[in-house]
Amino acid sequence: MNSITVNKLSKEYRYFEKAAGLRGSIQSLFRRQTKVRQALSDFSCTIGEGEFVGLMGPNGAGKTTLIKLLTGIIQPTGGQVTVNGFCPAKGEATFKKSFALVMGQKSQLWWDLPASDSLLLTKAIYAIPDRQYREALAYFTGLFAVENILSIPVRKLSLGERMKLELIAALLHSPRLLLLDEPTIGLDAVAQRQIRDMLKTAGRERGVTLLLTSHYTEDLLELTKRCIVLRSGRKIYDGDLQQLLARHSLASTITVAFSAAKKLPALAGAEILQQSEYAAVIRTPKQQVENCLQQVLALSDIADIKIVDEDATLLVERVYQGV
Repeated sequence: MNSITVNKLSKEYRYFEKAAGLRGSIQSLFRRQTKVRQALSDFSCTIGEGEFVGLMGPNGAGKTTLIKLLTGIIQPTGGQVTVNGFCPAKGEATFKKSFALVMGQKSQLWWDLPASDSLLLTKAIYAIPDRQYREALAYFTGLFAVENILSIPVRKLSLGERMKLELIAALLHSPRLLLLDEPTIGLDAVAQRQIRDMLKTAGRERGVTLLLTSHYTEDLLELTKRCIVLRSGRKIYDGDLQQLLARHSLASTITVAFSAAKKLPALAGAEILQQSEYAAVIRTPKQQVENCLQQVLALSDIADIKIVDEDATLLVERVYQGV
C-alpha cells in the first residue's frame, strides 16, 4: 500500500508587479501587471508505507511547496494527491493525526516554557490517551537521551537539544508519515549524526514512512536509498541515490604512504599530484579507482592507503545542474 500517491500535481502563484517609487504606486492603481510563478509542474510519484525517501533540489526548486501540498497547508492548482488514504485539501482531522511535519527553521515548542509543557499541549491537541502518551514519552526521551532537560525552558536549550525535542513532539501521536524539512540545518556534526541514528531507530521500530528534504548529503545517504530531485518545480530524477551520486562523482584522490623511500612510477589512467620520498597523492577518475589501486598495491613497501572522494558540495551542485 502506498503512503503517498501524487499524479500530475502543479502549483502556481499569481502576483502583481509594481515599479518602485511613488510613480509606480500610482500607476499600479490603474494598470496592474499580473505575473505567474510556477512553483511545481506536472509532478507525479508514489511512496510506499515504511519507505524512507530523500527530496533534493536547489533553493526554489519546489521542495517546501511539495511538502505544504502534501500536508494540506496550501491547495494545488491542478493534479491529484492522496496521503495516507486522504485528500490533504479537505483538511480532515483524522488526516491531520496521520502525519507529522518538522521544519528545521520553524519551532512548535513554546519558547519560554519547559519542553514538558509543550509536549503536554501536543497530547491535548492530538487527544493522545494517557497510557499511550506515557509510553511514547518514555520511549522517545530514552531514545533521544533528553530525560534530564524536559523541565528546562526551551530558550535555554542548545539547537541540537531543541531539535531532538521537536522530533519527539512530532512523533508522540504515532504518525504514519513523517515529513522533515531540513531537520539538521545549523547543527554540528555530532548532533547531526545523533539525529540521524535516532530517526533510523524510530523508523525501524515504529514503521514510519519518511520524506526528508536536506542539502546535507550525509543525511540522505544514511537515511534514504531512494531520492527524488526537483529543479525549477519539475521532477528530473526519481531512483536510487547511490547510483545518482556515483554518476556525478568524477574523481577520487588516493594518498599512498611508503615504509621506505620510493619513487612512484607513472600510473595508467591516473595523475600524480604530489610526490615525496615516503608519500604520493594520486588523482584518478571514479571509474578508474580499482585499476589504480591494483597498480599501487603491486608495488612494495606500502604502509598506508587512503581514498577520498571529491567534495560532497561540488557533487551536489552537479546533481542540481543536470541529472
